[in-house]
Amino acid sequence: MSAGTGRGDLFNPACPTRMLLDRIGTKWTSMAVKLLAEAGEGEIRFAELQRRMPGVSQKMLSTTLRSLTRDGLVARRVEPTVPPKVHYRLTALGHSLELRLAALRDWAEEHITEINQANAASTD
Repeated sequence: MSAGTGRGDLFNPACPTRMLLDRIGTKWTSMAVKLLAEAGEGEIRFAELQRRMPGVSQKMLSTTLRSLTRDGLVARRVEPTVPPKVHYRLTALGHSLELRLAALRDWAEEHITEINQANAASTD
């Protein structure tokens, strides 16, 4: 562990893992990254992302994409039209995150029945 960085100590607020999980551990981040990954090297417009993410508000999607862009996971391109057309795509770093999120989705799908059963048993 590096002095003062919290590295390797998930319980320390300065731990890189904890800081990253706080930023990428939301359902909206996971959905946006998945949709952008499906575009490969292509781009998706804001309105298309919102249409394909049922339940996400314009503000939440905007906040999520701003955060992903700031973190270098998503690239943003604005067409100077009226109104402006905004396009998003995953960066190489974003694609590497999608590989990890896909593994988590696979695990969730494999174990959701057991988790639901445990939840049902705990409410009895």
